[in-house]
Amino acid sequence: MRARRPPSLTLRSTLAFAVVAMLAVASAGMYLYETMKASVMTRSDHAVLARLDHFRKLLQYDLTLDTLRGSPQLFENMLDSEDDIFIIGEPGKTPVILVNPLHAPLPETPVVAPDQALNVSDLRSGTANPDAPMRAATVAAMSGGKTVHLTAAHLAVKEMATLANFRNRILVAVALAFLVTALLGYVLLRRGLRPLRKMAEHATAITPARLDSRMDSGDTPVELQQLSDAYNAMLDRLADGYERLNQFSADLAHEIRTPVGSLMGHCQVALRQPRSVDEYQTLLASNLEELERISRMVESILFLARADDAQAALNRQPLQLADELQRVTGYFEGLAEERKMTLRTTGDGVLNADPLLLRRALSNLVANAIRYADEHSEINIRVVRSTEHCRIEVENQGPNLSEAALSKLFDRFYRVDASRHQSSDSNGLGLAIVAAIMQLHGGEVTVDQPSERQIRFALMFQPD
Repeated sequence: MRARRPPSLTLRSTLAFAVVAMLAVASAGMYLYETMKASVMTRSDHAVLARLDHFRKLLQYDLTLDTLRGSPQLFENMLDSEDDIFIIGEPGKTPVILVNPLHAPLPETPVVAPDQALNVSDLRSGTANPDAPMRAATVAAMSGGKTVHLTAAHLAVKEMATLANFRNRILVAVALAFLVTALLGYVLLRRGLRPLRKMAEHATAITPARLDSRMDSGDTPVELQQLSDAYNAMLDRLADGYERLNQFSADLAHEIRTPVGSLMGHCQVALRQPRSVDEYQTLLASNLEELERISRMVESILFLARADDAQAALNRQPLQLADELQRVTGYFEGLAEERKMTLRTTGDGVLNADPLLLRRALSNLVANAIRYADEHSEINIRVVRSTEHCRIEVENQGPNLSEAALSKLFDRFYRVDASRHQSSDSNGLGLAIVAAIMQLHGGEVTVDQPSERQIRFALMFQPD
């Protein structure tokens, strides 16, 4: 069963922005709602207290209970259309004035003395129904020498209706904020992610024949500039690697074709007629020489393939360079004597390097010098140390090379003069192996021609 694909980045970002906008509007709306509710209830409390204080003064100075009994409708008219409660009466007797349109039960309220100022803390809460909170208070007043209790209560029916309407508008605003933010966020994100889609389309169109195509970073946002540059740099590396692979494959096919063709030709000639034992032995010896050449070529190719791996591990050890130079020159001393050459070593020092790879690099340079140097000449191998680097130089006398030839010496399968090819040579891979070894050590190999008929190779190591 195929796993379900996760939602797109555009959808997730859109929903995230929409939820944030919804929460922001909802938070602001709830704050305004609670603020408005507190303000409305405060005004309601002050209205109840003001009403009690007003009628307490009227009873004390202008009105009597007899007057109130004769005109009870007066107070109902004064309350207008409010469903409020107003009760006036002597304690323990039937109220003279009783206005309670909804017949709502009153909460227990403390009686405020006639000479005591009214305060919000004297109010008590109750409910006429679940949607209509009540605020009530009771005060005592003197009227005609009698103690009269006044009870007033306000039912916040209209206030609750207003708040409910405001709450509904907040909910509508929250829903609209979510929808509008989601719509605009989706459009803006689609537009903002256009460079990523262009990069994906460009990557889809990349083929081995179009590795030279690059992303145009001119209109790329700053946040994606690094990604665009890294993408183009990756294409540069791919194009370079693919080109080198093509060249490497072509050179390899060309190099192997020659010994394979030679082996096939020798065998075909030998099979045309019976041969003597000596002739077969000569053929086998010749074929063995070609097979050894192919074996060396394959070994060198495999080494270069491993050296291209950035994770190749080095077995670094402190090496006495004088001992290493003596080891290499001792190995090639016999070959140098055959060509009447002299190997001379100078210098010393300690270098932290892989011993096997260092010996191979030196051996390739010395073998190259013996192969192409003038007979009866001297090959100098010396160590030159400085604060900036450690150099191991291999210098020999021989014909000078052109600048073009010098720039290609470390290319794979490159030979300055193909006519000088010998069965014992490195098939144009020796100097390429030296360059790969130096790259693994974080150094480099250089070549120059300090004077007429003189060429010098140098292994440049960074100081420890």
